[in-house]
Amino acid sequence: MISEKMQEHVKNSSIIRAMFEEGKRLSAIYGVENVFDFSLGNPSVEPPQEVKEAILEIVNHENAISIHGYMNNSGYEDVRASIAASINHKFGTAFNQNNIIMTVGAGGGLNVIFKTLLNPRDEVITFAPFFGEYKSYVKNYDGELVVVSANTATFQPNLEEFKTKINAQTKAVIINSPNNPTGVVYSNETLIKLADILREKQKEFGTDIYLISDEPYRELAYDRVEVPYVTKFYANTIIGYSFSKSLSLPGERIGYLVIPDEVTDSENVIAAANIATRILGFVNAPSLFQRVVAKCLDAKVNLEAYNKNRELLYHSLLSYGYECIKPEGAFYMFVKSPIEDDIEFCRLAKEKNILVVPGTSFFCPGYIRIAYCVSYETIKNSLPGFKALIEELK
Repeated sequence: MISEKMQEHVKNSSIIRAMFEEGKRLSAIYGVENVFDFSLGNPSVEPPQEVKEAILEIVNHENAISIHGYMNNSGYEDVRASIAASINHKFGTAFNQNNIIMTVGAGGGLNVIFKTLLNPRDEVITFAPFFGEYKSYVKNYDGELVVVSANTATFQPNLEEFKTKINAQTKAVIINSPNNPTGVVYSNETLIKLADILREKQKEFGTDIYLISDEPYRELAYDRVEVPYVTKFYANTIIGYSFSKSLSLPGERIGYLVIPDEVTDSENVIAAANIATRILGFVNAPSLFQRVVAKCLDAKVNLEAYNKNRELLYHSLLSYGYECIKPEGAFYMFVKSPIEDDIEFCRLAKEKNILVVPGTSFFCPGYIRIAYCVSYETIKNSLPGFKALIEELK
């Protein structure tokens, strides 16, 4: 029999993945063009041309053994140095290669840092709505995820409630901006207040509280919205980054952690994260794609394609009577369900071959998430179904 911990994981398996599989089943019955699958955040735009050119250059001109062999658990030194230099240029920071650890995507990076930091029963605080896998990642290391309820007026973090939930067991806080599922970007004002609270609570409890900023959507921001770099606000910040969305490479599983020297006990945190990378079985991040991303640090996906989808979907849904805050980043829209039961709404939507994810999956019931990283035609052709659905519910 499988372990008790895995029994729980199997029971609570991701509804997002389940909806994705349902989309494939329905497509086989009705045809792909007649199923409108908004379940999974799977980029619909191609990687930039620089990625293809980098792959060809590397495999055609570099030594095959060096491309595919082992390296330091943190990753190639020159790749890490290039990433540090790129971050410094963009955000005025002062990192070096020792502050960068290459990871197997953002999820791998979060598991590495939780393995590094957490003791059993340590608490990690996050803000609803949030990516549901955070709960599983924290539970992997016998930690406890503490959820601050959603501020549905703005979907900025609920800082008043946050204050009340920090205690002596709080080891870390995890934030995600631009946010999945809302698309909201946490403002400078929010981050200043958040940092002030953390410093105050560190002093009150005599503990170190690490702020972990999960940033796979950093490069996907619209209307010239600034995505603040969190290390500037709070010394005990660790950044988790992924190229999955910024370069449309989700299947390649490549990202990095930034562990600044200013982090408490940084030397040991960095050393432990190296070891965690190995003992979790990653060993090191994928070698070929370390080389690839180092050559593509200034490359960008076609953000206008996502923006075109965003504009059409947002304005159409509002005109039908749906309620939603316009997303500032990422490629998700978090829409208030026209009925209280968001799971039932998703069931009704599926009857029209529209697949969306209930807000309950993000610990924010009463809403639905629409991943608009699909073709423009999918958005356009789904609109009659969305309109008919809300009219029937009224």
